[in-house]
Amino acid sequence: MTQRIRRLNQNSVAIWGKMDVCQMMRHCNYVLQVPLQKIELPEINRLFAMIGRVTKWEIQIFNNGIPRNMPTFQKLIINFDCDFEEEKENLLKTLDEYRICFENNNLPDHHVLFGTMKEKDWGFLEYKHLHHHLKQFNV
Repeated sequence: MTQRIRRLNQNSVAIWGKMDVCQMMRHCNYVLQVPLQKIELPEINRLFAMIGRVTKWEIQIFNNGIPRNMPTFQKLIINFDCDFEEEKENLLKTLDEYRICFENNNLPDHHVLFGTMKEKDWGFLEYKHLHHHLKQFNV
């Protein structure tokens, strides 16, 4: 993942979606901050929670990717300008911090959307999320 992130440049263009490369990196950084407990997501209603648990299961069982243009939490939407180099550096730092927490079994056991989480769940879903967005920018 680190090598793929390093291949991004200011001129990287999205194949789909509304975010530019800088916004995408900030979004991925925010998503990684959830298991680091630096960003807290709001509670959701039971229907969405059930859909989230089924989605987690379906992604893991069938090894599906994340669908394009899938809705996300408002806190994770980036629709403002940001600095490319700063976002790239911050994403790489947060990814390294996440890796250390993962290796030390220091991740939370619950996600508001996906329910009960083990390290393997966090690892799989965070990988799928980063892969989805790096693929969005053709790296």
